[in-house]
Amino acid sequence: MDAEEVDVVVVGLGPGGEDVAARLAAGGLAVVGVESRLVGGECPYFACVPTKMMVRAAGTLAEGRRVDALAGSAEVHPRWTRVADRIRDEATTDWDDTAAVERLEKSGARFVRGRGRISAPGEVTVSTVDGERLFRARRGIVLNPGTDPAVPPIDGLRESPYWTNRDAVRAREVPESLLVLGGGPVGVELAQVFARFGAALTILEPQPRLLPSFEPEAGELLESVLTSEGLGVRTGESAAEVGHDGERFTVRLGSGAELSAQRLLVATGRRTDLAALGVGAAGLDEQAKGIAVDDRLRAGDGVWAIGDVTGRGAFTHTSVYQARIAAADILGQPSEPADYRAMPAVAFTDPEVAMVGLTESAARERGLRVRTATTDIAASARGWIHKAGNEGLIKLVADADRGVLVGGTVVAPAGGEILAGLAVAVQGEVPVARLREMVLAYPTFHRALGVAFDEL
Repeated sequence: MDAEEVDVVVVGLGPGGEDVAARLAAGGLAVVGVESRLVGGECPYFACVPTKMMVRAAGTLAEGRRVDALAGSAEVHPRWTRVADRIRDEATTDWDDTAAVERLEKSGARFVRGRGRISAPGEVTVSTVDGERLFRARRGIVLNPGTDPAVPPIDGLRESPYWTNRDAVRAREVPESLLVLGGGPVGVELAQVFARFGAALTILEPQPRLLPSFEPEAGELLESVLTSEGLGVRTGESAAEVGHDGERFTVRLGSGAELSAQRLLVATGRRTDLAALGVGAAGLDEQAKGIAVDDRLRAGDGVWAIGDVTGRGAFTHTSVYQARIAAADILGQPSEPADYRAMPAVAFTDPEVAMVGLTESAARERGLRVRTATTDIAASARGWIHKAGNEGLIKLVADADRGVLVGGTVVAPAGGEILAGLAVAVQGEVPVARLREMVLAYPTFHRALGVAFDEL
């Protein structure tokens, strides 16, 4: 087949892919963006946006149930259809990406719907409903393939009608009971949401605590909150076998115990099929878990990679950050090298669990001499005023030799907003001594940072 000559082919149009395509087109390059699913990626259709609508709705229910402790009395009657309708109509337009495609094309990039793979150095073959098309990229190829839910090799699981996050977001009804495999951010967020809407919930996490990639104190505190809300949390246990009788799931644990629920949600991580992406044709390892890149997002000769596949966190903000750097490199424009020292992450539970930089264990693994400080949000002035739903903590991790923060964790109402100040401190390597001199507004949750700064 004849090849179409372009400057750049962008394979995968999640937030980062869409952004880099628009930047390159604005820079005067001939750009083709390729996507087999929805333009915009997971975030606007199945992740960040719709799930935060779910979280917002569930949080409103929780606040209504706190009225008795604070303001009088109230009756709360959950109605999931209002949430489902909002997701369908306001967030996803019934999972239609027409507006996103138009936005991309308005930027000057071309769009091709299909599955793209590298078929030779500098070449991308796209399988479309009308056949295959071949593109030859003069400048290079940008890979932003995103990820799919990873399904663990549990006996009987693949043969069952399990949910992933995509099914949970599309749900029109709340199940009577739900078993969640995985206690990471996706699992705990969705578990708390459905529990607040009336589902009997159990979370199963094989690691010793929830949110294994966060500070231990954060996972332990969140577990105490969830159990106080009536959720079952079983850490340190794995599913050995899954059965489905047409109506209910039965999950046998490694210990021999059995759990039963109407629905089963698999939230055990994400994966990318690099072999299907054809990275071997570009000299990259198809068997790797991700694509290694340098600080300009270069993966190989004429190949750049951004987003989840680079292993820097499955976050929209990471992908868009990388897109700016990759686009500048392709265009030959000056830009900063990628710097992940202050990469933030937030689990939008109630309370929110937010972190930036290194955890204590990660800092020690890097050989740093570490100093930490932890303070209780509930014991702060704002925590006392807030009363119901005031659980939380702040933990700071400092490089004792340099006297600067290298990480911080906030568990609190609106913890992700409080995190902003810590992100600035970590990114800017602001001395802890200088941070102690700050005047923090009273009475706020973030004022508890002052106590932690003093402890450091």
